[in-house]
Amino acid sequence: METLLDLLDEAVARYLDRPALGLRRDDGTTMAWSYRELDRRSRLAAWRLRAAGLEPGDRVLTWSGSTPELPAAYFGAIRARVILVPLDVRMSPAAIRAIVERSGATRLLIGTGRDDPDPGDVGLAQFPTIPLEALCAEPDAAVPPDWEAKLATWPRPAPDDVFDLIFTSGTTGLPKGVMLAHDNVIATIRTFDAILPPLEHRIVSLLPLSHLLEQGVGLFYALSVGSDILYVRSRNPRVVFDAIRDHRVTSMIVVPQVLDLFWSAIEREVDKAGLRAMFDRLRWIARRLPVAVRRLLFRSIHVRFGGGLRLMVSSGAYLPPTLQQAWEDLGVTVIQGYGSTETGSGTCTTLTDHGLGTVGRAPAGVEMRLAADGEVLFRGPTLFKGYWQDPEATAAAFDAEGWYRTGDLGRLDGAGRLILMGRNKDMIVLPNGFNVYPADIENALRDAGLRESVVLESKPGRIEAIVLAPPAGQAAATDAEANQAFIEAAVKTANARLGPQQRIAGWRLWPSEDFPRTHTLKIKRNEVRAWASDGTTLQVRETDEAGEPGAAAAEGHGEPGAATS
Repeated sequence: METLLDLLDEAVARYLDRPALGLRRDDGTTMAWSYRELDRRSRLAAWRLRAAGLEPGDRVLTWSGSTPELPAAYFGAIRARVILVPLDVRMSPAAIRAIVERSGATRLLIGTGRDDPDPGDVGLAQFPTIPLEALCAEPDAAVPPDWEAKLATWPRPAPDDVFDLIFTSGTTGLPKGVMLAHDNVIATIRTFDAILPPLEHRIVSLLPLSHLLEQGVGLFYALSVGSDILYVRSRNPRVVFDAIRDHRVTSMIVVPQVLDLFWSAIEREVDKAGLRAMFDRLRWIARRLPVAVRRLLFRSIHVRFGGGLRLMVSSGAYLPPTLQQAWEDLGVTVIQGYGSTETGSGTCTTLTDHGLGTVGRAPAGVEMRLAADGEVLFRGPTLFKGYWQDPEATAAAFDAEGWYRTGDLGRLDGAGRLILMGRNKDMIVLPNGFNVYPADIENALRDAGLRESVVLESKPGRIEAIVLAPPAGQAAATDAEANQAFIEAAVKTANARLGPQQRIAGWRLWPSEDFPRTHTLKIKRNEVRAWASDGTTLQVRETDEAGEPGAAAAEGHGEPGAATS
């Protein structure tokens, strides 16, 4: 298996009429394609792409919510050797226009569902467009009878052919196009084979296929092991939960926000039934018991999820240890991965080593090391081919020995597992020379109950937190005094576990419900910093006695090394 076309051919040969891709509609009805049907639809898509005038190396945009036609279009483009440029449905109009211009794409493959985007909204009303449903539809009069025989003569892609051009989120500037070739993604899939034993996966897909996480793990790897994948277009929680139950899900690829959403739903049901004390006591007991026994203790919850949920793969953001522990108390293993579009695989925990607070080790085939300043570096066949038409940015991304500079900072625990400490560009250097990593402080605040925060240095040596209002249920959402008390208690709890150099001297409440974000949900920190530097912002609320060490840190006092605890 050298290319993704080889992957599809092998999957079709092995699984043939087993269900491959399905769609759950809002009304509860479903449609499904077998592996054989996915292959046939992808061939029709390839034929129509060439018939539309696209040649090998041309770029084609895809813009749609997840539906079986989208993977069929992906494989069709691969077969036609056309380069995919996936757009996220949440991208801003400015970002989309920049990607269209920078990629030089000449066609747009568009979804036509009720919640799919409108090209006219982003100035693409006149852009040449092909509906995904038409691309993958049954043969019509425009498709000659011998189309399959002719298609079989087309040259196949080479392992080092670029097939995917994924543009980064662009938190600090214009997005860069990450070039991915078949050999990069095949190498990534082989690392997953080493991380996960063979399992019969039934997956409900909730993340966008425009991102490598869902493409690489939730589609390409999943198909390679014969998974049954169901797409759910609705964001109605009831529809999503019904789909998970009815599909008898075994595994899910998620971001921590999804795990948090599901867990909050469980807790609401527990509280509604008046069983909180019993639930918490059972969790305390369960974590000391084998996984099979845990599942028996909480079988009523597992029934709500279809009875088969055993594995959650989480990536994309910090996973609070308390949230991971909560799911594992129920008998659901949570493994956590770390990487980027540029790295493919990075590090990952495993089914037998998934300790709290770490993102694991580099799997076989991937090299990882820490630079002198703690920056995480990777080398190996999973790494991307460079940035599209940007040799300067490509050269800057690698050191002289070919190690990719992630821009992330980390340290290793005693067992050699990676613990992330945030971005090097966000590191705070105190007047006394100590380094403080905002991610350590933000994670402590998250563990203390604040859903999200941005930690910054408001003036030399002064560490402050910009925080979101507590979610409903933790404090009275409309009660300013209750919110203030909740936040101050969380800051006090976080300060108690932080080193003297790290402690928070004051906090401010962000004026909106959420921080400004990119389409990949990363916080636009520069906008938060700009707001915090404005003299018209809300008054800084000082901490109580627990904040005194924070003030001392501002003066440069404290024990050496505490800042990196």
